[in-house]
Amino acid sequence: MELDVWEIDRGRLKLETKLGSGGFGDVWKGTLDGSFTVAIKQLQIGTMTTEAFLEEAKAMKQLQHDKLVKLHAVVPTEPVYIVSEFMCNGDLLSYLKRKGSYDLQLGDLLDMAAQVASGMAFIEANNYIHRDLRAANILVGENKECKIADFGLARFIPTDEYVAHAGAKLPIRWTAPEALTHRKFTIKSDVWSYGIVLFEIITQGESPYRGMETRSLMKLLESGYRIPKPVTCPDHVYGIMMKCWEKEPKQRPNFNYLNGYFEGVVASLDMTGENTF
Repeated sequence: MELDVWEIDRGRLKLETKLGSGGFGDVWKGTLDGSFTVAIKQLQIGTMTTEAFLEEAKAMKQLQHDKLVKLHAVVPTEPVYIVSEFMCNGDLLSYLKRKGSYDLQLGDLLDMAAQVASGMAFIEANNYIHRDLRAANILVGENKECKIADFGLARFIPTDEYVAHAGAKLPIRWTAPEALTHRKFTIKSDVWSYGIVLFEIITQGESPYRGMETRSLMKLLESGYRIPKPVTCPDHVYGIMMKCWEKEPKQRPNFNYLNGYFEGVVASLDMTGENTF
């Protein structure tokens, strides 16, 4: 993989505070060149191959946009590091669940939805799919700025479809039925996931399909079941969720439409002052 211009010497980095852990290893807050704050994802030896781990960096190198977390550098020798933009407020799911500490109005939540759609529209325009879109994989910076992260499952799909290998681990409650059943992913599979992210945003961090067993979920979805409208969700927002959850992928909206829709709604709320639930 050609990452030569992104490769740096490990000595330029300092790991400072562990932010979290995953199946691959740990994520740290650290510094680059002594003063520049960064996030450092460290591969734990033995969890996956270096090549598989660096697939994320490969996608981030190609996808440069202000609503996508920026790649800064890579240390390609063990222990392997992916160095990226640091977002001071952590992941969106945790941020939403801390709602007692924030004054999040309807306009704030829908602006977050617009930001995520903007980043996904760029991914869509560049023939990529994310495959792991959920609030836990969106990061929050200052002034409620949201950026999409975690590109470990992202793939370039010049033929509009990607077939995952058997046994691939998927975030079941966020994954479209056709992807779960046939392992076939398109950008419309990401649109389905975006509908679940909308639910997470509008409910400020509730779990999708709460109380339901994962084993029975697929049958329910195939029979036409969808998450009921949350009490605090405006009808028009729930209508967008339902469009994202159309059984036929081609009937789901694209991300350019979703971005424009929510940007328009936010602008309207700003003009009318109707910014509460």
